[in-house]
Amino acid sequence: MKKDQSDQLRAEFLELKERLEDQAVYQQPDYPQLAKRFKELTEIVSLLDKSAVLKKQRLETERLTGNDDSALAALATSELEHINDQLEQAAEQLKRLTDSPTDGSDQKDCLVEIRAGVGGSEASLFAGDLYRMYLRFSEKRGWPVMPISQSPSEAGGFKEIIFEIKGAGAYGQLKFEAGVHRVQRVPATESQGRVHTSTASVAVLPKAEPAELAVKDGDLRIDTYRSSGHGGQSVNKTDSAVRITHLPSGLVVTCQDEKSQFKNKEKALEILRTRLLQKQEDELSEATSSKRQKLIGRAFRNEKIRTYNFPQDRLTDHRINLNLSNLPAILGGDLQPLLEQLSQRASEEADEA
Repeated sequence: MKKDQSDQLRAEFLELKERLEDQAVYQQPDYPQLAKRFKELTEIVSLLDKSAVLKKQRLETERLTGNDDSALAALATSELEHINDQLEQAAEQLKRLTDSPTDGSDQKDCLVEIRAGVGGSEASLFAGDLYRMYLRFSEKRGWPVMPISQSPSEAGGFKEIIFEIKGAGAYGQLKFEAGVHRVQRVPATESQGRVHTSTASVAVLPKAEPAELAVKDGDLRIDTYRSSGHGGQSVNKTDSAVRITHLPSGLVVTCQDEKSQFKNKEKALEILRTRLLQKQEDELSEATSSKRQKLIGRAFRNEKIRTYNFPQDRLTDHRINLNLSNLPAILGGDLQPLLEQLSQRASEEADEA
């Protein structure tokens, strides 16, 4: 990054920090956007500071590589490689955070919806595996994950789970995960060792802020009922579950995870607002572009995008014909190499369009 750009970002950070110290800013309508931008700048400035320290360490270490003490020189050479690796990682993160996004929603938080597909209980277990994969990926990046709604299966996985990932660039990083994921493996209940194929669908939506989309009370029908399934002894004793129907669009959202009807209503409205905003953006995109079905982009939910083949320890992303090994690491949250290749291909296609 050029010095003038880093100086500009630091100046913006300090100016925004001073502005947010004024308590009156919390009452301003643009406060959520200011807070989000400050969070982004905090991460950027932290990386700039880290890079400055590493560059100073590199200069000092480079001097030691020519030391007459061969043992000390060898140790310095090894340390220099480690410092260069850290500098490269910091540069990649800075590039990701400061490059102009191709999608205006890239820097937003996101809602992720995972639903078990074909394959019965094995599909629900795979849905649980995908949830944990995104959870661990988010943990590695320091992004909080907030469960919103879930429907556990008797097998221990999920028929459906919806959760929010809060982090600068969360949507931009994970939007390529939308689509149908397929798994090929031997289920724990399979006595003859046969490989089964199951699926789960993933939807990734940019989180809608209340200011972005006004939902009229008159357009909503809100029904309450008693929750069912998991949730503790009191979950079935009150009408805490909420079903919201958006009458103009016909969209229906239910939420029953919380014991509080108020909290369930808040969560349901959050999901509804996000789905409505996505619906509007999809309709606009379809009306203005015939290239919506590009290889990379907002994958349709019925598109098979990826296969996890356990017998061969291979992940195949069908959109870019990419094969990777080490499924345990990938399902453990090591998604960054894959996401970077998907993002790069998307950028290349955007340049060609």
